[in-house]
Amino acid sequence: MALTGRDVVCIAETGSGKTIGFVLPALIHIKHQKPLQQGDGPIALVVAPTRELASQIEKEARLFGGEMGVRMCCVYGGAPKRNQEYTLRGGCEMVICTPGRMLDFIEGGRIWRNMNRTTYVVFDEADRMLDMGFEPQIRALLGQIRPDRQMQMWSATWPKAVRQLAHDFLPNDKIIMKIGSDDGKACERVTQKTIICSSYDKQKHLKDALLQYPNDKILVFTGTKRMADDLSRRLGRCGVHCAAIHGDKKQFDRERTLREFKNGRVNVMIATDVASRGIHVDNIRLVINYDFPQCLDDYIHRIGRTGRAGTYGNAMTFFDMKKDGKKSRGYAKILRDANQEVPPQLMQGGHYGGGNNFRSRHQGRPY
Repeated sequence: MALTGRDVVCIAETGSGKTIGFVLPALIHIKHQKPLQQGDGPIALVVAPTRELASQIEKEARLFGGEMGVRMCCVYGGAPKRNQEYTLRGGCEMVICTPGRMLDFIEGGRIWRNMNRTTYVVFDEADRMLDMGFEPQIRALLGQIRPDRQMQMWSATWPKAVRQLAHDFLPNDKIIMKIGSDDGKACERVTQKTIICSSYDKQKHLKDALLQYPNDKILVFTGTKRMADDLSRRLGRCGVHCAAIHGDKKQFDRERTLREFKNGRVNVMIATDVASRGIHVDNIRLVINYDFPQCLDDYIHRIGRTGRAGTYGNAMTFFDMKKDGKKSRGYAKILRDANQEVPPQLMQGGHYGGGNNFRSRHQGRPY
């Protein structure tokens, strides 16, 4: 579908291989264009919401693009500009980036004459970028690119609140492909367990869960950066090999933590939602929602870190009815749709005002 040249929206479950879905057509598109001249911008531009996701896309793209002779660069904030600028000046057919840093390079005007060579543009986890407040940067970025570009948006969820924006970003005759439901459905290969408890009991339940999976890779999600650091310190004092990752960490520390989690030197990683989208780590046995997420789409992405690429996984969620009760009906629907056990308490949570509102945009989240 992407090779037809039409705009594409694709909604598919986490871990289903969406990255290759837009990388391979991008590489084929690049190889059919005239070679870049000095001062030309990239032919393909892939935009991602976080540094970790951008780096992961670059890694996957190099597996194929390196053999095809396609030059590429990953551009993101939190790292020195000098090295990135040097690579971009040498010419790159494909650039993978986060919106803010890429806009800095374009508006600076020191690298390319213009972006007229950019004919293939991808937004990965598009709904997250809009929800994180990147809309002004995205509009400014697209304002620098030729209007006849081919546009693609890829995500695991496609909430109704942002669909109108897709009409602005994908004005051409677009193809909309849905694999599963676009109203948000969790991966059925993940066994989901819910523990109804108070905030004071979470740490006890967390320790019990770690004892059940003593040597497995476990990803723990918290609602705040402070809680991630606090849990990391507490578990470390108990002899658990763990590390925290969140938006306030330096890029070097974030890359090191992710690398050590992947190679097994750290078997418990505690993260905010900065790690909920697109991050692929092999053999994550268990995902724990220590704090329930602010919106239900994030829950789907969080548990999607396990059970990837056809494998099976487990998810455990600590649900505080006093704090999270307004999300109980929506959460119960996700469990029901994925054929998982629904605790009776969730069905009794209507007095918290949960309703059937599946997603609400929440500004200023602690990422």
